[in-house]
This record gives sequence, structure tokens and C-alpha cells, in this order.
Amino acid sequence: MITTNKREKKDLEFVLCDIENHVAVVTINRPPVNPLNTKVFKELLHLFGQLDEDEDVRAIVLTGSGEKAFVAGADINEMSGLDLVGIHKMNKVSRNVFTQIENVTKPVIAAINGLALGGGFELALACDLRICSERAKFAFPEVGLGIIPGGGGTQRLQKIVGQGIAKELLYFGDMFDAARAHELHIVNKVVPADEVLAAAKEWAAKLAQKPPIALQMLKVAVNAGSNTDMETGLTIENTCFGNAFSTEDRKEGLTAFVEKRKPVYTGR
Repeated sequence: MITTNKREKKDLEFVLCDIENHVAVVTINRPPVNPLNTKVFKELLHLFGQLDEDEDVRAIVLTGSGEKAFVAGADINEMSGLDLVGIHKMNKVSRNVFTQIENVTKPVIAAINGLALGGGFELALACDLRICSERAKFAFPEVGLGIIPGGGGTQRLQKIVGQGIAKELLYFGDMFDAARAHELHIVNKVVPADEVLAAAKEWAAKLAQKPPIALQMLKVAVNAGSNTDMETGLTIENTCFGNAFSTEDRKEGLTAFVEKRKPVYTGR
């Protein structure tokens, strides 16, 4: 059984984090549209590093403050003042964050409460699962600014929707709604606007009750396997299977099944 243990991660300016019942809720807090700047990227990098090491955290929800936006892109005011060297430094930090979120050892659920544009869309794509408001809007508008996505959007999007649809969304840069995002499998679920965070926390709570190492091994098998050929992917899966099978949680899961009771997983 999961017990209540509520606490906060502090000392961050633009990112909030509350932890309760093994679920961390991370909120990007730069209202009204939560743009991503270098400070936000560094705070996310620091925070997700902490959450990855925190054994009390078993699932993570990522969202934006307010009702208007999840994240409406990168901070154009900061970007417009950078030269090539500066933008490469900013882009390196952003890519490090998205890669870290993609590979953090706990499942990450994006609660998309509004606009997810440009870098905000890329941030959502780095998460494992995505739940969005029926009022959410998505777009990669970069081409209209004379640039292209630089945080992995050109790569992660096509893995989900296929190359043809990805090129359509990237080339035109048009905004599309939650219904189309669901149709294209960009989001897993669409809910009423006032239920987004609750729905994401509900999923996170369910995941927090599952064996942590098995979830971690599933994530490694899927993520690493998607970037290689079938035979190599099967080898990765076999290794991850062995790692999960060697845990105390595997013994607990099988014993609980035989005894017809609910398993209690410890992450060991």
C-alpha cells in the first residue's frame, strides 16, 4: 500500500515540484505561457537528476502553470539576442534536458493543459505518456521564423506519426487540435480542461504501485530497442527481462499471484 508522504523540492525559481504518494508533480511556472529559457532548462536538468535518484519517487507528472499553456515554446526574447555560439549553448542544454526526461528511470506523464508549441511540443514528446486538455493546441511553428526545431522534434515526432505526417506538420507549421493529436497517437488521452492534471496523477498513481525495476526495464527495452534493428532489440529485451526476473519484486509478484492477494513492491 502506498502511504502519504508529502514534500516539496525547493530552491528553484521557475520550476515547482511536489511529491506525494510516490508521485512527483513538476510544474513549469512562467505564466502566462511558460516559455523555456536557459534558466528553466537548467532547473529541469537539475530537478530530474534529483528525481531520478530519489527512491521515494516512482512516477513523474510534468505540466505547466495556469490554463493557457503547457509550454508555448522557447523564450524568443532570449533567442533573438543570441549569436550562433550562444544558440548552440542554449540548444545543447535543451537537448540534454529532453534526453534526460526521455531516459529518466521513472515513467513521465505530460499533463498538457494548453498550448504545446515548438520547444513545448518537443518537451511533451520526450515524455513517456501524454494526456491533454480538449482545448490543447499543438504546432511546430519554427519554419515560419526561419528556423527549425532543435530539441529533437524532427526525430521524436516521426517515430510516433511516421515520416510523411511528420514532414507535413513540420513543413507547414500549422496549429492542430487535441482531437487530431489523439488521432495521430501524439497523445494517449484527451480529457476535459479541468481534469487534465487529475487524470495524469491518476495514471501516475497506478504506475507508482507497479514494480519500479520492471517499469525501468520496460522503458529501457522500448527506448533502446526503437533505435536499433530487430535482432539487437530482442537482445536488449532479453537482458532487461533477466534484470527484472532477478529482483525481489519478481518473487513478490509471483507469490502474490499464487496466494491471490495484491502484491506490495519495494523496488528491490
